[in-house]
Amino acid sequence: MLDLNHGPFEVQDHEVDLCVVGGGMAGLTAAVTAARLGARVALMQDRPMLGGNASSEIRVHIQGADRHNSVANVRETGILEELRLENARRNPNWAWGVWDTILYEAVRFQPNLTLLLNCSCLDAQMEGDAITSVTGWQLTTQRYHRVRAPLFADCSGDAVLAPLTGAAYRMGREARHEYGESIAPEVADTCTMGMTCLFQARQHETPQPYTPPSWAYTFGSWAEIPYGGRRPWFEMGYWWVELGGEADSIADTEAMRDELLRIVFGLWDFIKNRAEHDGPNPAQNWALDWIQFLPGKRESRRYVGDHVLTQNDIEAEGRFADLVAYGGWSMDDHHPSGFWSAKRGVPATIFHPAPSPYGIPYRSLYSRNVRNLFFAGRCASATHAAMSSARVMGTGCSMGQAVGSAAVLCARDGLMPRDLGDGRIDELQQALLRQDCYLPWVTQELGALTREARLEASSGDPEPLRDGIARPVGDDPHAWVGHLGGWVAYTWPEPRHVAGLTVICDSALDQDLIMSYHQPTPKTLRRVPESVLREAQVEVLGDRGWELAARIEDNHQRHVRVPIDRAVSGVRLVPTATWGSEQVRLFALYLDA
Repeated sequence: MLDLNHGPFEVQDHEVDLCVVGGGMAGLTAAVTAARLGARVALMQDRPMLGGNASSEIRVHIQGADRHNSVANVRETGILEELRLENARRNPNWAWGVWDTILYEAVRFQPNLTLLLNCSCLDAQMEGDAITSVTGWQLTTQRYHRVRAPLFADCSGDAVLAPLTGAAYRMGREARHEYGESIAPEVADTCTMGMTCLFQARQHETPQPYTPPSWAYTFGSWAEIPYGGRRPWFEMGYWWVELGGEADSIADTEAMRDELLRIVFGLWDFIKNRAEHDGPNPAQNWALDWIQFLPGKRESRRYVGDHVLTQNDIEAEGRFADLVAYGGWSMDDHHPSGFWSAKRGVPATIFHPAPSPYGIPYRSLYSRNVRNLFFAGRCASATHAAMSSARVMGTGCSMGQAVGSAAVLCARDGLMPRDLGDGRIDELQQALLRQDCYLPWVTQELGALTREARLEASSGDPEPLRDGIARPVGDDPHAWVGHLGGWVAYTWPEPRHVAGLTVICDSALDQDLIMSYHQPTPKTLRRVPESVLREAQVEVLGDRGWELAARIEDNHQRHVRVPIDRAVSGVRLVPTATWGSEQVRLFALYLDA
């Protein structure tokens, strides 16, 4: 136990409703969600920037159920979509420092949210089976930060609160018989998926010689490299420069980083100086521009919740009654030997099929034995096999928004996480849908103000705007399609008080909207999608007929809320501009009383 009462360093105390440990994409999403919904939140992050594996330190593109768009219209919406669209608006050249800033801005200037960067969690205080506080050391200020809260969420990836609190967790692969998983090994072991160090190279107009450091590995043929190198492209590489699955993926991180750097520089030496190519060396004008010194992890500790997500759950589509998040990435099970898998004659990973989407239950997002502990991301409650899919960051954001929303309901009503699962799941699901999250097979319940109104449009069928499904699903577009200058309107026989109007726009869920150094494809977007509604008029019906109430101007988001706060006999939306499309496509239009 850390003794803060004796020592030269200041202790700064914080009192909040929810403390989130870990500022990767899952933790960021959880913290912002809870703060927006009115909770006081502290976010403790051990790095100088946010985003975890998606930050400029590691530069992994956020993947999820859309699998780089091989599955259409299942991209995660909610806060992740908001961040991606903000990035498309302000960062069309995909500069990683700008992306860092967008994530920082979303947290640092969010009301109700205290951001503690460069602050590493190293202690937790308990009363019985509940956490009362956590303490972090902030490197930059040489100060301890102690955060007291009734609720905590561990989104640190490595599940740092597990050894500090006694929360149940697993590390390694379960035996096949434990959960009846066909892709699990016959005997349980401590092996995990490894960690990767990437590099980035830049192309120049003239040949770029390369001299490796003396400590780099030396490779003599493509056969020594996973998949024979596949004649690599050179802008960024490579996920299979991976180690740590046969070591301790926490305790041995520093040693694994050293080995990965030896591989990175040796691999580049091979590509530049010794590899056989068909014709002139295609890498001759390329030079290293950036090296990743903080390995990107895939797996370490995994908490044990009231439900452990399994391979069989995923293959059955996860149609849980308490579904609050979803995934869709393949069960991408990396071999523990990582880069050295080539020498063993085994693939570096096996992509076991998984449906997209599949549901993730609320019971997999809180601890079975520490009663006020939530978690999200790759440390959530899942077997090794299931986490090989659920670990990706898009899925982590879906979990994070569920945890942030659940924590607000718990804080508001004085509940513990398990209590919320007893008859309150529908309330949590509806809260998530109102934030423009997607929950497969769950329909948003719209209020009487929307349901009881007469709904008309200048053209087309507007009824899909209130069917409770705000995206295409299968062959059903669930959309109203109109033209600029057209309109869609709700009216009532008598005036009704309307607090506001919510519009769900078309942000091209059938295309890629990612931050990446992968070569763009024809479906990759670097700018705001042309289909997004940019400008519109919101009109209300009063005694003198229709009159202007508000304007939507320079919008680049999918989820748009317009305050009205008056008694009216109708509300009409008149779209006047998109970001390029001649048609207007909307997935939802509903009113708040």
